[in-house]
Amino acid sequence: MEWIYKLDQVKETASQLWKVAGNTRVFAFHGEMGAGKTTFIHALCDIKKVKDVVSSPTFSIINEYKYTENDSIKKIFHIDLYRLKDENEAMQAGIEDCLYSDHICLIEWPEKISAHLPAGTAHVFIGVIEEETRRLRIEDN
Repeated sequence: MEWIYKLDQVKETASQLWKVAGNTRVFAFHGEMGAGKTTFIHALCDIKKVKDVVSSPTFSIINEYKYTENDSIKKIFHIDLYRLKDENEAMQAGIEDCLYSDHICLIEWPEKISAHLPAGTAHVFIGVIEEETRRLRIEDN
């Protein structure tokens, strides 16, 4: 599935992604620096009505956000692997605990742990078309 959207339409596009996601829990976001991965993840969290401050976990590696769905508290793990040297460092940070939990995982720079991504991971590719326009494509693992 593919969408082309303007940056001011990111929230609508995020809403569409949640609608087609079904039971998908792990989303691997691919795209060059500045393509809008963190911006899109922020929009996904807005749609889920996350109350926490959503920011790039570049230095903390994993941010945990909470939201309410069907009267129960759920979690989203926002994982940014950009600064990691290798997958061993990712495993030491506790990435596997997140990936194999029952919670949603939104991962930036997933190529650093590609061998550890669970079956059913949705790969989301974000590319720049123009300064204010992006292409988003989603593929199953």
